[in-house]
Amino acid sequence: MNNAHTPEVSIIIPAYKTAALIATCLDSVFAQTYTDFEAVVVNDGSPDTVELEKVLAPYLDRIVYIRQENKRAAGARNTAIRAAKGTFLAFLDSDDSWLPEHLASQINLFRQNPALGLVYADSLVVGDPSHTWRFMERCPSQGEATFCTLVMERCQIPVSTVVARKSAIVKAGMFDETLSCFDDYDMWLRTAFHGGKIAYTGNVQARLSGRRPGSLSESTSKMADAYCSIIDNLRHKLPLSQDQRAVIENRLVESRALFQLEEAKRRLHSRQFEKARELFSEANHHYRRPDINLAVFALGIAPGATCKLIEAWSRIRNGESS
Repeated sequence: MNNAHTPEVSIIIPAYKTAALIATCLDSVFAQTYTDFEAVVVNDGSPDTVELEKVLAPYLDRIVYIRQENKRAAGARNTAIRAAKGTFLAFLDSDDSWLPEHLASQINLFRQNPALGLVYADSLVVGDPSHTWRFMERCPSQGEATFCTLVMERCQIPVSTVVARKSAIVKAGMFDETLSCFDDYDMWLRTAFHGGKIAYTGNVQARLSGRRPGSLSESTSKMADAYCSIIDNLRHKLPLSQDQRAVIENRLVESRALFQLEEAKRRLHSRQFEKARELFSEANHHYRRPDINLAVFALGIAPGATCKLIEAWSRIRNGESS
């Protein structure tokens, strides 16, 4: 790398347990048609460091490589940001990759509108080899991306497509290292709140691994709980307007109900019938759905049979054969 040159873009790549995938990630970086960048790779105390560094060896003259004790994704991103020289930050997880025109396309958005603070794009989710899907098909962006539309999830941002002005990320306080997940979502919310104007394109510009630990119901339950925690935390920390506070409080009601519903399903499948009944009942204060009412009633009479019925009903809804 030419250390005398100041790159326009710094690519932020946290690495943790991705030795088998990071070569594909880096190959996609060096295949970019836009080339005025540096790539900052942070080994976040990865247990596969020996294997990781073997893979990284051929790239060391083209990357900035930093090792640190584990600080999770937020801590790794902050370390890379502090080392970054570029005006812009391009975020890329080490198990994801870019299409060749990604950086050129995103930087062009900033050229067209210098007022922008952050841009993102659509992507392909390829974690399941048998089923690849477009991110915006399931997580659409509708209308202008603002603080309120991000809270309401009308606009959802895949981290590995984001390019942002470094100044906008620093102004917003950088990534919250106390968060164990969804630190990126929290970051985009604060960036928008502190005046970072956001734009997006529907072009597919990245491939996401889509890896998710745990069962679907457990994952959904944890996601809803984490979402509640993030927006509740922002409700207390940010000087919100009356309209912004109303949006957050409405979303808190909805997301808490979703957590209760998903956690009720998980408890039911674990045969914790009384807790499942309690959670279904609490969730239905918001949903007021006949099927949830029926589940609450049935769990009070024949919990074992109710569990089997709900599992069968779920299979039917998901299109599975019995």
